[in-house]
Amino acid sequence: MKQLNISIKHNLIIGLLISLWIFVFAFIIRPFDDGTLNFQSWFLMSTGFSLMAFLCYGVLIFLQKRIYDKISKWSIKYEIVSLLFFYVIYFIGIYTYYKSPILNGGYSFAEFFSTIFIKVALILTPVITLARRYLIKLIPLQEDILTFRGENKLDVLKIKKEDLVCVSNAQNYVEIFYIENGKLVSKLIRSSLKKVQEDFDFLMQIHRSHLINRVHFKSWRNQNTIILTQIELPVSKNYKETLLTL
Repeated sequence: MKQLNISIKHNLIIGLLISLWIFVFAFIIRPFDDGTLNFQSWFLMSTGFSLMAFLCYGVLIFLQKRIYDKISKWSIKYEIVSLLFFYVIYFIGIYTYYKSPILNGGYSFAEFFSTIFIKVALILTPVITLARRYLIKLIPLQEDILTFRGENKLDVLKIKKEDLVCVSNAQNYVEIFYIENGKLVSKLIRSSLKKVQEDFDFLMQIHRSHLINRVHFKSWRNQNTIILTQIELPVSKNYKETLLTL
């Protein structure tokens, strides 16, 4: 998962759907009915749980937007941490509400977690996961822009994906070769080739010191050298088989 829909409007709609689903789940299905709650209590519990879900998801929306704006990327790890963060604050919120004078719930912390919260989380997780996956499809189509960030905060390069030709190792730096106004130019950024490959997995490794954007591959110069747009690079024997598929 490389993208995240940070649209506040789209995410608020998902928050409302999650809230509605929890209300239906709690009030109509009543999965933790022990026979002691009357109609009013069920209504108050269901309403409180659903509103708390909307508020907690709202907190997640703004937090993830700030993170994504800062790092310009997303991953499965960030997604899992986001869901865990949502569940932590949601659990604290609904347990506090459950123990408030409004409901005056009788379950202990552990009983509430095992009897109520686990059931809510199990039924809610697939809904949130599918909804967030669907949100990615609503991201407006736009030009692919790559952002390279070095260890120095001022060390930033933003270029079009189609303009990137290759990235080469340069001791403690990487040299990024790209097309600008029809000419090949380069920029040094303090980073590692491994990190660049992790951030931009579309790049193909052809040598321990070189990554290429395959769209700029032109032809073979000889058995050990390839021609890219306005540059030639050596090819390691370990990566030759993969490159031959181009």
